[in-house]
Amino acid sequence: MKIAVGSKNPVKVAAVRTMVMRTWPNAEVVALDVPSGVSAMPMSDAETLTGAKNRARAALTTAKADLGFGLEGGVNQEPFGLVLMGWVVVVDGNGRTGIGGAARLPLPEHIAQRVVAGEELGDVMDDMLNEENIKQKGGAVGALTAGLVMRQDTFAIGVAYALAPFIAEGLYSRI
Repeated sequence: MKIAVGSKNPVKVAAVRTMVMRTWPNAEVVALDVPSGVSAMPMSDAETLTGAKNRARAALTTAKADLGFGLEGGVNQEPFGLVLMGWVVVVDGNGRTGIGGAARLPLPEHIAQRVVAGEELGDVMDDMLNEENIKQKGGAVGALTAGLVMRQDTFAIGVAYALAPFIAEGLYSRI
């Protein structure tokens, strides 16, 4: 089985690889740099989900894979403030689609203000922590939870949720 991930970000690739290998230990996972078709800092659930869908479809067709994954992080304005979140989409060649959401974490107001003003969250975190490319490491979630939850962890849960229609087909007839 060939699995294509629509990103070369090592955190996203590892999240897919971790969950896929639990289900299909012999799967080949390839990473591709494909466009999301959305802004670098998606500012809503809808935009983030669109980016994940675009990446999944592009990965599937470009790699001629059995499954294509798209993972996209973004923010969404909630009544209580700006939250960090992400979406994962997996598609197959027959058009079947699975969607999974990553955890939602309210951003501190001083960080949210900079993101709303137009800065990408990864850049804000790099600046605040004097780091480089935090989004390819523990991510903002890792920094904000002092390492209790890392970016890969949140995306891995989204991958598992998105895989549900593909691995639990037999269960749906009994539910």
